[in-house]
Amino acid sequence: MELPVETPAKPTVRTKPDWIRVKAPTSREYASTRDLIREHKLNTVCEEAACPNIGECWSKKHATVMILGSVCTRACAFCNIKTGRPDLLDPHEPDNLAAAVGKLGLSHVVITSVDRDDLEDGGAAHFASCIQKLRLTSPNTTIEILTPDFRAKAGAIETVARARPDVYNHNIETVPRLYASIRPGTRYFHSLMLLKRVKELEPQTFTKSGIMLGLGETKEEVLQVMDDLRAADVDFMTIGQYLQPTPNHAKVDRYVPPEEFEYYARQAKVKGFLMVSSSPLTRSSYHAGEDFAIMRAERERLLKEVA
Repeated sequence: MELPVETPAKPTVRTKPDWIRVKAPTSREYASTRDLIREHKLNTVCEEAACPNIGECWSKKHATVMILGSVCTRACAFCNIKTGRPDLLDPHEPDNLAAAVGKLGLSHVVITSVDRDDLEDGGAAHFASCIQKLRLTSPNTTIEILTPDFRAKAGAIETVARARPDVYNHNIETVPRLYASIRPGTRYFHSLMLLKRVKELEPQTFTKSGIMLGLGETKEEVLQVMDDLRAADVDFMTIGQYLQPTPNHAKVDRYVPPEEFEYYARQAKVKGFLMVSSSPLTRSSYHAGEDFAIMRAERERLLKEVA
């Protein structure tokens, strides 16, 4: 008897639900921001990481500038930024950044970077130079930074923290069980230590961290991350949906519904975060300026209550 031929199972393709879909950017304001970024030869994480919010943010003249080049020395399984031999440092980058911020008229700016394990200080001094230049040219602009972990770079955390950004963000990204597959080359407790160290050095600096959902984490693991961040005295937490940028990146385990994000937002507030942003489209710098204003007002309210 002839055996039936088995047809190979087709790989499961998860369709994005309606709540995660966004429109392609078309506005004049978007084009104006894009042209200004090009004029000053700046990289942005909005483009490099294929952020779904680029249309909305650039239409409002909000952009997250990525310093230290466009090529990363690491290869995290979730990230769309190029990996390879890094660019040479641009000594004019702090000046170009300051000029662009001035032309955009930003009240709040977010600065991030690729990992630069090839540099002795991981790029810490370059971060500090950008902050210092902005303080001189745009003294009314509040500054938020999103740094790599500077792992094994002695003094790097201290160099950036003592430049006194208004917000120091470093993302935990996922739960510790998934680090080996999602965030290789990094250590969960080192990231927690970084956040705690910043607060020890500069207590008035707000600290911030975020995670992605949909990578296979459990509810209990997410809640434990919240507790760990609060133990490190982190003020602000962001929680968003992971989106697979290419077929070569980590697959989406599931699309988390909006009501689950709302649950985590309530839990984070109960645990003591001054501010939490939790939704499918939340990203580290999404609505960062508005969220900073809320966080600052909340701290002032709590200080008045104590007094």
